[in-house]
Amino acid sequence: MTAALDVAAVRAQFPGLADTARGKRFAYLDTAATAQKPLAVIEAMDHFLRTGYGTVHRGIYERSVQSTKAYEDARQTVARFLGAARDEIVFTMGCTDAINLVAWSWGLSHLKPGDRVLVSGLDHHAGLVPWQLVAERTGARVEPIPVLDDGTLDLDAYDRLLAAGGVRYVGVVHIANSIGTVNPVAEMSRRAHAHGALVLVDAAQSAPHRPIDVRALGCDWLVFGAHKVYGPTGIGVLWGRPEVLAAMPPWRGGGEMIERVSFKGTTFAKPPARFEAGTPPIVEAIGLAAAIRWLEGLGWSALAAHEQALLARIEAGLADIPGLRRIGTAPERSGAVSFVLDGCHPADVAAVLDNEGVAIRAGHHCAQPVMERFGVPATARISVGCYTDETDIDQAITALHKAARLFA
Repeated sequence: MTAALDVAAVRAQFPGLADTARGKRFAYLDTAATAQKPLAVIEAMDHFLRTGYGTVHRGIYERSVQSTKAYEDARQTVARFLGAARDEIVFTMGCTDAINLVAWSWGLSHLKPGDRVLVSGLDHHAGLVPWQLVAERTGARVEPIPVLDDGTLDLDAYDRLLAAGGVRYVGVVHIANSIGTVNPVAEMSRRAHAHGALVLVDAAQSAPHRPIDVRALGCDWLVFGAHKVYGPTGIGVLWGRPEVLAAMPPWRGGGEMIERVSFKGTTFAKPPARFEAGTPPIVEAIGLAAAIRWLEGLGWSALAAHEQALLARIEAGLADIPGLRRIGTAPERSGAVSFVLDGCHPADVAAVLDNEGVAIRAGHHCAQPVMERFGVPATARISVGCYTDETDIDQAITALHKAARLFA
């Protein structure tokens, strides 16, 4: 039997949760946007900066050698986290940067007029806009995978889109940041490959909530950002199949990504160095590795049980609030719950909750096509993390009842 998550012990490791908000207990329910940071991450980065900081790959003195080892050990930690090999891991500036890397490197060099790019109707803007920009330059066209009324992807429509031919790329978010839908990315990868298309999975929301095995998912690229897995901002990860990465030209030029440079021409390093021009995010890589080790130490089964219980508590509480309508009711959901309240803009809902010490997100969540699909300009969103407890949820539900009374 899986041991239950000791949430009180987890919360004690997050100094950012200790303060009050507007004189009230701080209930942080915006983890889908960015996660708070545990002491394990804060202290790892602080220790490295105080005692071990040096440049990487470019010095033979001991401090540089040790920094290089710590940086490359962090890459190995990420590789293990994803079930991948070390040389398949590219450090980027974030999840958005990782998708742009694929779009501007692979997309710009492989797409041609008439090629089709499919992006799920649940994707974050980061999964769509780079491909629109590249399509303008290559003559390819970007098409949506439709969304059903409950917030799941229409897989029958997906099959028809693939069967129509010419699809070179499929982009799909693993868990939708806007409404929490969990997409069947392994099955979607299988179907795409049957039609000769490559697949990128955006794991920004899934990486904090469930174990990921890139081989089992069967995709060609997978991306996530450190700050959502309790690590620092400013660093993300691109995983790619070795043969796919090898077929991608450099995106940025500079130091570190070269083999040899002269005015007659330049030859480039093999992946992953080919895609890591300039001084990399050394301290942030140390923090990401610390975050992964800390997160794995919680136990995935205990974490999943905890978060599903919280989501059930949220949904039960929301059901009792007059005039509240859920947006997205897919059978499999994780991490986030979106809703609207009659007569009240989501920003006003968030403002009422803020006055009660509760932090939620209101807006289009960088997913305007999702909002358009459900006929709303924006939603309010509650999202949970490992440190979220029942008191946070109850505090939010009480505040929402207040909002419903104010705007009735």
